[in-house]
Formats: sequence, structure tokens, C-alpha cells
Amino acid sequence: MKRLLIAIAVLLCAQSAMAQRLAVKAQIGNVRSGPGQGYEVLWNVEQNHPIEIIEKKGEWRRFRDFEGDQGWIHQDIVGKIDAVITVQDKCNIRSGPGTNFEVFFSVEKGVPFKVSERKGDWLRVEHADGDKGWIHRSLVW
Repeated sequence: MKRLLIAIAVLLCAQSAMAQRLAVKAQIGNVRSGPGQGYEVLWNVEQNHPIEIIEKKGEWRRFRDFEGDQGWIHQDIVGKIDAVITVQDKCNIRSGPGTNFEVFFSVEKGVPFKVSERKGDWLRVEHADGDKGWIHRSLVW
């Protein structure tokens, strides 16, 4: 029994280590209930929405997002983009990498951004609509 539990733990760690982080490159992506266009659209994700791939089936990718939700998405609309998504109810986007910099704007939980630069615990981010600024990494996934 002990060996079985160890084997399961090793397998789970290996699967987690193999998970690939990608982001949506299309303006809007359909998240489906299964690997094909014949499956129901569960919800939509916007550009730069980061996802973690957990399974591949042909041209389709099953993923998990920042909230642990899972779905299927076509491989053509995702890519290797350094992206994050806000995980707090109110996140300040600042003019520079620190709390002493002016707040440009604030966003709610679930807003995706492309990362263009990293400076310590701060990320220079850009939203698909062109808004840019710096956010602390503790506020994103």
C-alpha cells in the first residue's frame, strides 16, 4: 500500500511538471466541453488568457485555468505567450515597478495581460486593448 501511494505521488508530480503553460493568442477563444467543434461551448476566453495544458488529443488541448476550471481549446488559438491574469478583486496597475509609483488604473479579478518585462517582483504588462503598466506578481497567476 505504501509503495502504491508513493507511485501515485510520483505520477502526480510528474504530470504537474509536464503541464505546459500557454496563452490565448486569438481575440476570443471558445472553451468547449470536449475535443472537437461538435462539443458545447462552455465559455469564452479573451486574448492573453493564460492556461495550463493538461492533456492533448489531436489538435485539441484540455487545460486548467487560474480558477481550476477545465475545458478544451483548439491548438491554433493558443501559443507560447508570457501572460498572467489578475487573481485579486482590485489590482492597481502602476506607472513603474513599485508602490511609490502612480496608479494608472485598477482592474478586477480575471483580467489577462501579456508580460513584456520583469523587474524583481514586478511585471510590466499590456492588456489587449493597449493599456500598459506595472503590477506586483502576487496579484497574478
